[in-house]
Amino acid sequence: MDHMRVFSGNSNIPLAREITHILGTSLGEADVKTFSDGEILVDIGESVRGMDVFIVQSTCTPGNTHLMELLIMIDAMKRASANRITAVLPYYGYARQDRKVSPRAPITAKLVADLITAAGAHRVLTMDLHAGQIQGFFNIPVDHLFAAPVLLDYIRTRFPGDMVIVSPDAGGVERARAFAKRLKAGLAIIDKRRDSPNLAKFMNLIGEVKGLHAVILDDIVDTAGTIVEAASALKSKGAQGVYACCVHPVLSGPALQRLSDSIIQEVVVTNTIPLRPEAAAKPKFKVLSVAKLLADAIQRIHCNDSVSSLFV
Repeated sequence: MDHMRVFSGNSNIPLAREITHILGTSLGEADVKTFSDGEILVDIGESVRGMDVFIVQSTCTPGNTHLMELLIMIDAMKRASANRITAVLPYYGYARQDRKVSPRAPITAKLVADLITAAGAHRVLTMDLHAGQIQGFFNIPVDHLFAAPVLLDYIRTRFPGDMVIVSPDAGGVERARAFAKRLKAGLAIIDKRRDSPNLAKFMNLIGEVKGLHAVILDDIVDTAGTIVEAASALKSKGAQGVYACCVHPVLSGPALQRLSDSIIQEVVVTNTIPLRPEAAAKPKFKVLSVAKLLADAIQRIHCNDSVSSLFV
């Protein structure tokens, strides 16, 4: 471990500190600040020559600023003669733009992958990509972890009785089915039609939820329109209680107000993105830590051990 250093940008310092605490080391010295005109300055306060460097940075809001911080930190480490640089992205921003949905649309998830590679990263460690094929956008190794072990343990403890796992759209069916299988629970699917970005409309429910605890499972909760609409539909179909579990709490725009006013009894998220203070103060939100998963992966990568046992 003497030849490993873990650094962090400004996006999720508490998670980075938790990771280093588990690893039995301290967070590397890096001053990441902004000039008055918005340009980012990075100053690495210790030698990284010949080191195995890990940079923990979620590209969450403000996404463009945090992405630039990551790219500049990677470049700084490369020019400081780091032996290997791993970009640790608990949340990979721009992941929802992973394909052309109209004739002149960009594939921004691929562009971000190219930027990270061009900056000098040797490998990427990330968690719960919105689309698994994003791994193929990189020409460097990608370790793709899942928060499933953390969420499954909590769901087993929290809902020991009859429950049904609900996918809020067709894209999340595979994830919901895997959870339902491990929990020996039922499966339901919401048929959702999206008229425009961040606007969802409930159409139909596939599966039985009457008298059951319905747990809506998704990878990202952004404006919360999808899960709030789904929760109302589930309640109208006789669900005993409605809960929501997601990995990345983006919570932009009206999300917090929508969730607070909704019939959802509990919103379970992870700390891949730091929860906004106003959300953290509300008892409806439960935050689970993925620091142990990321720390285990970092240690295995550093020691050139297999990471596959961490994949679920």
